[in-house]
Amino acid sequence: MSEMPYPPSPTLDAFAALLDRFEKLHGFARLDEMGFGDFAAAPGDCVVLFAEDPARVPETWDVAVVLPEVLKGLGGRLRAGVLDMASARRLAPRYGFGTWPALVFLRDGGYVGVIEGMRDWAVYRREASAMLDKPVGRAPTLGVAVRAEGAAGTCH
Repeated sequence: MSEMPYPPSPTLDAFAALLDRFEKLHGFARLDEMGFGDFAAAPGDCVVLFAEDPARVPETWDVAVVLPEVLKGLGGRLRAGVLDMASARRLAPRYGFGTWPALVFLRDGGYVGVIEGMRDWAVYRREASAMLDKPVGRAPTLGVAVRAEGAAGTCH
């Protein structure tokens, strides 16, 4: 029987060790809020894992483990980064996703799309590949309503 790639009850320390390993083996960038902007704005396509505490959201661990295989299947066309959890929580509203963890796809700093939560392997491969062909667009942010100057302040 092969050894499991992660402990049965992932801790933050174990998750950090996994990310350290991925940084060394796969070139994942470890990002905080400040580094995220530069990473996202660099030329080309990238994906950023918006991670949550794996003890609270175990799928975070699963998505992190699957991500290198997804990237390998795309022939190295994506740079990968992982946001620290505090930064991910602060930046999440910018991208409007509702399920953790999330893979946010960007190109030249612009929003391409998001894959939320854990998916079947075939779905990940299909959706991640589709992101490389999608145009940059507007993120579905959780924004503030805009109204014309002089318009009434209510809907009715």
